[in-house]
Amino acid sequence: MAYLEEIYERACLAMHGTTKVKQSYQGQEVILDFKAPWKRMTMLDAIKQYAKIDASKMPVEHLKNILDTHKVEYETPLTWGLAVQALFEAFVEEHLVQPIHITEHPRETTPLCKVSRHDVRLIERFESFCLGMELSNAYSELNDPLLQRRLLEQQAEELNKGAEEAHPMDEDFLEAMEYGMPPAGGLGFGIDRMAVLLTGVDAIRDVILFPTVKKEEKK
Repeated sequence: MAYLEEIYERACLAMHGTTKVKQSYQGQEVILDFKAPWKRMTMLDAIKQYAKIDASKMPVEHLKNILDTHKVEYETPLTWGLAVQALFEAFVEEHLVQPIHITEHPRETTPLCKVSRHDVRLIERFESFCLGMELSNAYSELNDPLLQRRLLEQQAEELNKGAEEAHPMDEDFLEAMEYGMPPAGGLGFGIDRMAVLLTGVDAIRDVILFPTVKKEEKK
């Protein structure tokens, strides 16, 4: 998180001499401030604040009723974690205007991630958001081969049931992990979205050197 904050802060200072940038969002002008440190919030706390739903204490059946009532699409078979993710995407993301890190995501969203030390339903993952869009994805790599096997077995079962986003079984990866994978982690973020935010343009096409264009029809 600190690394990403430093990159944004220093780039913004180099471009504008300040950490603040004017942007438009949902028809209004907003002043974004990329000064570190950014706000941090767990996904469950974000849902509780913006959607007024305490998902941490609700069974999956209750969450499903909420999703169905609001006609929110979700993956099947639905689990507690997938329901939490769907709630977050439907009711929270649009409210994340200023730079923020959302931590502790549901375990089902990233099978290769370490389990949270605070809640076994969650994982050590964060995504950064600004203007309602994702800026980065990062997590601690899972290096427990026994737990990884159980998770991949669950994923393979869900894949057989038709879950398109589920991961297949990977025996080669499991064998490599059994030999001893050291603690590891990673961070990925898009330079294109960073350019959109720091230059104040409205569309990602404005910062891509070779944007995709429609094929010209012959007359």
